[in-house]
Amino acid sequence: MKTATITEAKNGLSALIDRVRAGESVVITDRGVPVAVLEPAPGRVDLDDRLARLERQGLIRRGTGVLTVERIRALRPTPGPDIDAVSALIEERRSGW
Repeated sequence: MKTATITEAKNGLSALIDRVRAGESVVITDRGVPVAVLEPAPGRVDLDDRLARLERQGLIRRGTGVLTVERIRALRPTPGPDIDAVSALIEERRSGW
């Protein structure tokens, strides 16, 4: 959560509003004491902006193609009699799927 003084908020309100629009909350402080919180209005967070921010932070990586049920079924590991579910899960994670 971003923190800003009253002076920073007055001088950089547009930048703070951009952060709030992207889904962040901002605490406004007066001499180090929190006095207000800027938060996104319910239902007003732009999903594309939020995903772009998370991608810039390196927290997510957006897909580039269409994921169909057939593709999911084709790519999922299928444990056989000699492979248990845990081994299949470990293999799936190693393969990066």
